[in-house]
Amino acid sequence: MKWSELSIHTTNEAVEPISNILHEAGASGVVIEDSEDLSKVRENEFGEIYELDPSDFPVDGVIIKAYLPVTSFLGETVEEIKLAITNLVNFDINIGANEVSISEVNEEEWATAWKKYYHPVKISNRFTIVPTWEIYKPVDSDELIIELDPGMAFGTGTHPTTVMSLQALEKYMTEDSTVIDVGTGSGVLAIGSAMLGAQHVHALDLDEVAVRSAKLNVKLNKVQDHVEVVQGNLLDTVKEPAEIVVANILAEIIMTFIDNAYRLVRPNGYFIASGIIETKKEEVKTALEKAGFVIEEVMMMEDWVTIISRKAKD
Repeated sequence: MKWSELSIHTTNEAVEPISNILHEAGASGVVIEDSEDLSKVRENEFGEIYELDPSDFPVDGVIIKAYLPVTSFLGETVEEIKLAITNLVNFDINIGANEVSISEVNEEEWATAWKKYYHPVKISNRFTIVPTWEIYKPVDSDELIIELDPGMAFGTGTHPTTVMSLQALEKYMTEDSTVIDVGTGSGVLAIGSAMLGAQHVHALDLDEVAVRSAKLNVKLNKVQDHVEVVQGNLLDTVKEPAEIVVANILAEIIMTFIDNAYRLVRPNGYFIASGIIETKKEEVKTALEKAGFVIEEVMMMEDWVTIISRKAKD
């Protein structure tokens, strides 16, 4: 089979929504080449090792690459992708140069090209994200290893919004909690919750491809007894309350269901809202407080924000 590599020159702010657009268009995964990665000062807090080749990165901005099968309707798919990306400006998202190019690759190149970007990464005191094809030996006795195949769904588990979400779960979740994971994607937050001792995790995603992928990752990490992955639109189908609701999606979407989140979070429980670009931070905080939440902590990594809020006791 022949494959086409779709390359989009954009901004860091647009990485998440464009990746989601590509995923919904049928891409199995994305490669993200961010020019800022070359100049960032790494604290190396959790022992990560970074060896970056400048030739793999653009001079400025971000290049997102995705791979789509060459079919008779490929042209229509690409045009739909371009239109969806252009429409992001209606959500006040800076899409930068928005230069789109397409080239043909053979199946072997498609299957392995993105793997060189993905290696084990320790992202918190306890969590390490490991690709399924890598051999990794735990460094600490209490280390929690999440195995993922990013080729199955958009999201490798190492984006700042996911990292902060896992760090927040590690800090605020107690054993035997119930958790609702809104927009589970690859299932990484649901898996992490189960590994931290959650009694039950209700993971939702509107996209059926993401649901299938999350289910596979849940089984891969042997937490299927504690994680239920279902197809659903945000919190519309959720009836039972939980100690924690976590959502790693766009700020604009988060603000549409904050009232529902407040209803479903148990008293003294937490709403972990991530996927928020820095320019939206105050707007989301205001909406959370208006709904009745108390802001406990605001985490920041690069240009991204995670807000942990608590529902006060009745």
